[in-house]
Amino acid sequence: MLICVTDRRLCPAEDFLPRIERLAAAKPYAVMLREKDLDPPAYARLARQVKDICDRHGVLLIGHQNPTVAEQMAITHLQLPLPALRAYRRRGPLLIGASVHSAAEAEEAQSLGAAYLVAGHIFATDSKKGVPPKGLPFLRQICQAVNLPVYAIGGISASNAPAVLECGAAGFCVLSAAMTCPDPAAFVRAFDRLR
Repeated sequence: MLICVTDRRLCPAEDFLPRIERLAAAKPYAVMLREKDLDPPAYARLARQVKDICDRHGVLLIGHQNPTVAEQMAITHLQLPLPALRAYRRRGPLLIGASVHSAAEAEEAQSLGAAYLVAGHIFATDSKKGVPPKGLPFLRQICQAVNLPVYAIGGISASNAPAVLECGAAGFCVLSAAMTCPDPAAFVRAFDRLR
């Protein structure tokens, strides 16, 4: 299952919402609105626009780092870094995903009530320049350490995605390619063929 992760700074401002529209129309599993530089009011404004697009196409919207915004907008899924999950006090029916970087973190996130995990980075990626990737053995270790769906992130492409699935991952999160590919629909379709 493909989760398209956003970073509007990677594409021209006028292309961001049309790009989300084209991605959502091609039906990935979800769009994760990961705009870490925005304060809560600005994030909420953008989230409303992206949620309208996702709702129109029947695609899940995953919020990021903003529990209050997610609760106010009835977003059902929220991605948190592990330190934020440790501090989070559940106030509603949100399904929380956690970002993890070791088996110990994966086990902790599971014990804290995470519903799914995002693990990485698996392959070399421009968004983590100079940081060595953790690789497929790491991903396999995470998948074996928990009884949760694990989504791999970092340098995932349609060509290396089968190896990710062979490690036991439920799917993949793709940021840079989702934001920069010339044809968003073809990008999503390339992952669809892996189902």
